[in-house]
Amino acid sequence: MKVLVPVKRVVDYNVKVRVKSDGTGVDTANVKMSMNPFDEIAVEEAVRLKEKGLVTEVIAVSCGVAQCQETLRTAMAIGADRAILVETPADLDLQPLAVAKLLKALVDKEQPGLIILGKQAIDDDANQTGQMLAALADLPQATFASKVELTADSVSVTREVDGGLETLALSLPAVITTDLRLNEPRYVTLPNIMKAKKKQLDTVKPEDLGVDVTPRLKTLKVTEPAKRGAGIKVADVAALVEKLKNEAKVI
Repeated sequence: MKVLVPVKRVVDYNVKVRVKSDGTGVDTANVKMSMNPFDEIAVEEAVRLKEKGLVTEVIAVSCGVAQCQETLRTAMAIGADRAILVETPADLDLQPLAVAKLLKALVDKEQPGLIILGKQAIDDDANQTGQMLAALADLPQATFASKVELTADSVSVTREVDGGLETLALSLPAVITTDLRLNEPRYVTLPNIMKAKKKQLDTVKPEDLGVDVTPRLKTLKVTEPAKRGAGIKVADVAALVEKLKNEAKVI
């Protein structure tokens, strides 16, 4: 069984994000980039399934600029067997629907038994690609997975909901999106980084897959959130209620 794992190159989670002076987007010049943390969990889960003997091949996929090859090499260092980069121009705003269409074309080509991806990317927080891919490919889906149990023809997924835990049984092929509590990604060692450099990495263009990636949405302006004001002390409960009612206007 093949497992397809889409991964995204995003601004590293340790970096403080800055908005461009003209308000057109986020400044990524000379900023450290890394794999989206939720996608890292997805790669780790796919590799663990392979180590259990349930999966024969793990394929990492990324859509974006040429530098996404670094992210794919990281995925292969974790344990993915090969990688595919769908290379797009640097000035293209690649949106979730376009990514889902590209992944649908690769699913049709590779015929994986399972697609595992992060529930969302930490740059746009869209939480859309997995659901859109499942709809386009007409596949069963389980989102926010905290536990995955795979058999030859089905997969059981435990997910956290407001009321507790929910367990879904899906027939294969299926789409799963990962939550933080699914696993703890392994530390990538130097020998595995060196091995990853020799693994197969194929590059294709959206037009090779017959997909139109023209943006459907337009970002009008990006602004930083307002800075929080300093807190104040009140003398008693009556003063607190007065400020909540007349200044904050929350009661």
